[in-house]
Amino acid sequence: MNLFILQTTIFYNHDEIKERGDKNDIDNGYNLWMDVIDPSAEEISYLQKEFGLDIDTLKVVEREAKRPQVRLLENYTFTILLDIKYKTLENLIIKGIYLYCGKGWVISIHSSEVDLLTPIRILFNQKNKTITASNIDALYYSMITEIIHKYELLLTSIELTITDFEQQSIYAKSSKKMLNSLDLVTRQLIIIRRHFWYTRDVVNFLIHIEKDSEDIKYLQIAYDDINQLIELIESYRDTINSARDLYIANVSLQMNDTMRILTIFNTIFLPLTVVAAIYGINGIELMSIIGLTEGFAIVAMTMIITIVVTLLFFKKKRWIFNSDDDFKNDVKGKK
Repeated sequence: MNLFILQTTIFYNHDEIKERGDKNDIDNGYNLWMDVIDPSAEEISYLQKEFGLDIDTLKVVEREAKRPQVRLLENYTFTILLDIKYKTLENLIIKGIYLYCGKGWVISIHSSEVDLLTPIRILFNQKNKTITASNIDALYYSMITEIIHKYELLLTSIELTITDFEQQSIYAKSSKKMLNSLDLVTRQLIIIRRHFWYTRDVVNFLIHIEKDSEDIKYLQIAYDDINQLIELIESYRDTINSARDLYIANVSLQMNDTMRILTIFNTIFLPLTVVAAIYGINGIELMSIIGLTEGFAIVAMTMIITIVVTLLFFKKKRWIFNSDDDFKNDVKGKK
C-alpha cells in the first residue's frame, strides 16, 4: 500500500517543494509533512509499520482523545491539540488534532471537519524560505502556532454573542431564557479556558525541552498568543457578569414601575371608595339617573378634586409625569 498516493503529502527542502515523493526522500535531505484525514484501520497499520508509531498513541487517536497533551517517545514527539468551533450557543464542536514529529517528518491526523491543509499551504507560501530552509521542527512549531491562531476566530464569535447579550440585558423583559443563555455562555467559556490551559502547558513544556532549538521562536509566539487568549476569556467572564447584573437591575426597575403604577391606582381609588361607601350608606338609587339628588353632584366634585389633588401631589414628588428634561435639571441642580 502506497499511502503517499492516498493522503496529502508535501516534501520540501531549501530548494523545492513537491507533493509527490517517497519515504526514501527523507534520507536525501527532504522534510515530509503528511496530512492524514479520517484514517482507516489499514492506513493506521501502515503508519505504525513505516514510521514506528507507538500502538498506545494510535489507540489514543482511534478513541479521539480531546485533552491537549504532549508525549516524548524514543524517536518522535506525540502532541494532541484541539480544533474548537463555536457553532451555536449550546454546541461547541471540539475535534482532536494529533501530531507526530520525528526526524525529518511530521504526520498530522484529524477528522475531515478540520481544515489543516489550507493554513499550512498559506504558511508555505508566506514563509517559504524560512520554513524550507529550516529543519522539520520549524514546520512542527508553526503548525502549533497556526492551530492556536484559529482560536482567535472562536473567541471573536463568542465576543459577538456576549455583545448581543449586553444590548439585550438593557431592554429585555423579565425572562428565565436570558439568564439561562448567560449561564450557558459562562459554562462554554469555562470549558474553553480549561482546554486553553492544557494547550499552554503543552507549549510551555515544548519550550523548555527545546530551548536550545533555533526554531523555538515559533513556540514562543504560540505561548504569547495562548496567554492573551486566556486573558480575553477572563475579560469575557467579567463582561457576562456585568451583563447579568445589568439584566437583574433592569428587571428590578420594571418590577418597581409595575408596583408604582399599582400603588398609584390604589392610592387614587381608595379615597374614592371611602367617599362612595359613605354616600351609599345614606341611600341612593343608582339605577335611575332621574332619582339622583343634589348630594351626588357634591360627591362627584369631591371625587374629582381628590383625584386632581392626588395627581398634583404625585407630580410634585416626581412619582409620575417625569421627563428626561426633569432628570437633567436634577443632575444640574446637584452639581
